Amino acid sequence: MIDILYNVEHQEAAGILIAVYFYLTGISAGSFILSTLAYVFGQTRYKPIGKIAVILATVVLIIAPMALLIHVGRPFRAWRLFYNINFTSPISWGSFLLTLYPINCIIYGYYIFKNNPKMTKLFGTIGIPLAVSVHGYCGFILGFAKARHLWNTALMPILFLVSAIVSGIALVIFVVYIRDKFFSQERKANEELIFDLAKLMGGFLLLDLFLVLSDVLILLAGNENAIKAGWLLLTGKFAIPFLGIENGLGKVLPAILIFSTKLRTVNRMVWASFLVMFGILIMRLVVVLAGEFYPLI
Repeated sequence: MIDILYNVEHQEAAGILIAVYFYLTGISAGSFILSTLAYVFGQTRYKPIGKIAVILATVVLIIAPMALLIHVGRPFRAWRLFYNINFTSPISWGSFLLTLYPINCIIYGYYIFKNNPKMTKLFGTIGIPLAVSVHGYCGFILGFAKARHLWNTALMPILFLVSAIVSGIALVIFVVYIRDKFFSQERKANEELIFDLAKLMGGFLLLDLFLVLSDVLILLAGNENAIKAGWLLLTGKFAIPFLGIENGLGKVLPAILIFSTKLRTVNRMVWASFLVMFGILIMRLVVVLAGEFYPLI
């Protein structure tokens, strides 16, 4: 007979709301960086999507912290992060980044609509490292968790950034298509622009797949707990979300649609962008939930 002296369940450190927060900040960062291609780097062919991209980046980023504040349970104490500063903590850095980045987005967008190229380029240039940092710090938060083998990898911030760019481009493709098809006078999508954006998205998709493959192979070559985490993704509870949805449906299938000349149509590019957005959402959920699947001993 076994006597149970106490049975205390540990609180979940991260959950679905944190995954949603990671997802939304990623879409915002990706959309913002895409908008700078025209206004900072002079790629005029992307100018038709510049205004849409910065609006999406700003709106999504304003929504994102709500998921974070709901998760922490005491949202009205969040202001304490601004004076209880720990410079070795990504969360401390993130508190200030989440304040500075949306302010910069609003100023940047203001000058875009005011047709002020000089100030637009200035705040676009300032916004690039802010956008990268706002989402990159999310990857660092997980990467610093030494006891979680699925998270504790130097690839985590890079994985987050690349998937952010992919999801940001996908959202812009989807919204541009809806705008042109249903709300423009011509009622016709800009095929050349959509195909161009789709190819850009496809390139980052291939990079994303390479990083995911590298991450899994490194896990399988690690210690006992790392191998256990790797097989959790390949044959365990998260195999279908990871292999089937995140990578199969959300990356491989869109890449085939994008790079196959026989299959490439505007409508399929829009479907590919939708699948990519859904796949990256599942990626965020898999990373967060699978990382906490095994209890710490």
